[in-house]
Amino acid sequence: MWRLRDELARLQPQPDLRGLIVLALAGVGWLLADAGSVNVAAQFAFITMLIAAVWTLLGWQVFRALLFPLMFLFFAVPVGEFLIQPLMGVTADFTVAMLQFTGIPVYREGTFFSIPSGDWSVVEGCSGLRYLIASITLGVLYAYLTYRSWQRRVLFTIAAMVVPVFANSGRAYMIVMIAHLSDMKLALGVDHYIYGWVFFGIVMLLLFWIGSFWRQDEELQPVQSGTGPLAATRTAGGRPLWLAGGAVLLIAGLWPAYAYWLSERPMPEMAALQVEPSGGWQPATSVTSWVPHWVGADRQLRQSFTQAGNTVLLELNYYVAQRQDAELINSQNFMIRQKDPLWSNIGETRATVIIAGQSRQVRQARLRGSNGQRLLVWQWNLINQQPVVNDQIAKLILAADRVRLKRDDGLSVLIAMPYDEMAMDAAVATLARFAADMDAPIGRALDRVDGR
Repeated sequence: MWRLRDELARLQPQPDLRGLIVLALAGVGWLLADAGSVNVAAQFAFITMLIAAVWTLLGWQVFRALLFPLMFLFFAVPVGEFLIQPLMGVTADFTVAMLQFTGIPVYREGTFFSIPSGDWSVVEGCSGLRYLIASITLGVLYAYLTYRSWQRRVLFTIAAMVVPVFANSGRAYMIVMIAHLSDMKLALGVDHYIYGWVFFGIVMLLLFWIGSFWRQDEELQPVQSGTGPLAATRTAGGRPLWLAGGAVLLIAGLWPAYAYWLSERPMPEMAALQVEPSGGWQPATSVTSWVPHWVGADRQLRQSFTQAGNTVLLELNYYVAQRQDAELINSQNFMIRQKDPLWSNIGETRATVIIAGQSRQVRQARLRGSNGQRLLVWQWNLINQQPVVNDQIAKLILAADRVRLKRDDGLSVLIAMPYDEMAMDAAVATLARFAADMDAPIGRALDRVDGR
């Protein structure tokens, strides 16, 4: 904005009520995000409301002149967690491929792999998300300040997105090779991180250096004396500006007021969460020590059932109302913690299975224990008696129900059983049969515990 001060001094702010439309839409988005406890979406909506307020109060010409500085505010929102798993997969794929190309034998399961000198795993810190966020933020700013044509700005921004992904993959391969060639003496402690940041710094320096060959310098406009933003504001007219300001405050204040009223509603009373066995399944003792990491549940049930020699674990986590730290869809709800000393997640995906003759989606994970036990896990959410796997859809349904004063409770259903790699189909069939037999009892338990 300081670089644009001469251009801004020649503009006369004029309120533009069209910005109120964007402000209202962003307010609705904020309300839904707040009701669903989606902090990232709420923060994006809040930034949008700020930008819309600038548009409304200062007018379209000023808004257009300040477009980049205003849009750069979106980088203030901490975002990118959804990219961790895909980036981990890319890093693991590249590292394993390069090790094989180098002639080093590799055995891989998910993001875990072994080479003759030792065992490795690609964890969240190896995903390169921090590299990517830093590179994109700096890359966008560099492109805006260095180039004048949008084509060059877009191309450099794309480069700032692609380069850190490959750089991080190269970093991971480099660290594995340093440890392998040093007989696992180097790149395992603090130097593991030092090598990564130094390598990333060199890569970013090269990226900016290469980008400087196509820089486009801008001729500065001469400063015009006797003008300035404050003087222009005084000539814009007081009453329309005050009216626009009042409208901005009114529209922006509606949503937090309604959200506060929603949060003050009393919580419904809840009965105990119970499921009656069905289809010949009988209660049994647990066959595994594994415990999934689901947080903030209002009611929880963990029970094993057996039939014809097969034992299935059932875990239900019930959330009577969606609120911060007690929500059905939460980034802290996962199969195992990162770097768990006893269990490893060797593969998690969304799978289509047949349950009671119908095709349904489940979140399927394969877990490996340090004691050699393997577990096949299915998980889905039950909302309004309908199974939902997609987290974004689940959040939207729950948020819309909460805003409309409808029932916004939800149930996480998780079933698991030990399996053998050679008998995977048998484990899938057993879980499908269990899900079909227990579908009605789980639905009745959901209605009974809610009591509404």
